[in-house]
Amino acid sequence: MFLRVLILAAFITSAVAPMEAAEQSIGDTGKRIVSTPTPTPHRKKKSRKKRSPSASPVRVKKKTASPSPSQEEEKSPSPSPSETASLPTPATSGAVAPTSTVPPSPSQMPAPQESVLPQNKGLGAPNATLSPEAITNFESYPPKVQKLLTSALELTTRNLDYKYGSADPANGGMDCSGFVYYVLNQNGVAPYVPDDSKDQYIWLRSAGTFEPVVSGKDDSFELKDLKPGDLLFWSGTYSIERDPPITHAMIYLGREKKTGARVMVGATDGRTYQGQQRFGVSVFEFKITQTENSEAHEGRERPRFIGYGHIPGLNE
Repeated sequence: MFLRVLILAAFITSAVAPMEAAEQSIGDTGKRIVSTPTPTPHRKKKSRKKRSPSASPVRVKKKTASPSPSQEEEKSPSPSPSETASLPTPATSGAVAPTSTVPPSPSQMPAPQESVLPQNKGLGAPNATLSPEAITNFESYPPKVQKLLTSALELTTRNLDYKYGSADPANGGMDCSGFVYYVLNQNGVAPYVPDDSKDQYIWLRSAGTFEPVVSGKDDSFELKDLKPGDLLFWSGTYSIERDPPITHAMIYLGREKKTGARVMVGATDGRTYQGQQRFGVSVFEFKITQTENSEAHEGRERPRFIGYGHIPGLNE
C-alpha cells in the first residue's frame, strides 16, 4: 500500500513540474510582449519620410536657399521687388527656378539704341539728296566735274549732321568749309586745298578765277558765268572777326530737272530746299535773295552772297 502511494506521488510530481514550467514560459513570454514597445509608431514615421520627402523644412531650405548678395548681382542684376514676389514657392510648384532665368522687366531692358548717324537733333526737315540724273545736262559736264559732283552727292545720302570744325564724315557731320575741303581732296583737284572758307576764297581770288556779285537778284547778269562745280561764298552767316569776312562756302550743282531751280550741295545749319529748312550735309536751293528763313539773326550782320569762283583746271 505504501508503495502505491509513493508511485502515485511520483507520478503527480512528474506531471505538475512540466505544467509549472509551461506556465512560467507562457508568463515570461507575456511579460516580454507587454514590456516590449510596439513597433507600429516607428513604421509610421519611416513611411511618412518616404512618402513626402519634400515636406521636410530642411530639404526645402537646401533647394531654395537664397544666394549671397554677390551671387544675386551676378545672376540677376538689380531684380525688381515685383520679380522677387512673382517667384514660385514650394507650396505651389515644389521647386524654385534659378534667379538667373527670371526675364528682366521692360524697364530693365536696354533701350534700343536709335541710329549710328545723327538725326539732325530734331531740327528742320530731313537731309535732301539728288541723283546725278536729276540734274539738267549732267551727262554733258566735263568728266572731272561729274566725278566731283557725284562724290559730293554721295555724302548727302549718309544723314550727316552739321558739325562745326569737322572735315571728316567719320565724325558724323561736317561744317561748310570742311565739306568743300574733303570733297576736293578726295578728287585730287589741286595739290593744296585750304580747309577754311576764308582761305578758300583767297585761294580762288589769288588764282584770278573769282567772280564778284553785287546784285541781290537771282536773275542778275553777274551769274552768267556760273558753272557746275564752282564754289559759292557768303559773309555774315555767323558773327566772327575776320578779314576778308567770308563765313560760308558751298558747291554749285546746276539746275534741277524737275523744278528748273538752281541747286547747290554742302553742309549748313539752316538753309532751305523745297521751302524747308535743313541742317547738315544736304542739297539746298541756291538763292541770292534773302528770305525770312535765312540764317540771319538779330544782333548780327545779315548773310550776303559775295560771289563764286571756278576751281582751277576743273572744267578742262
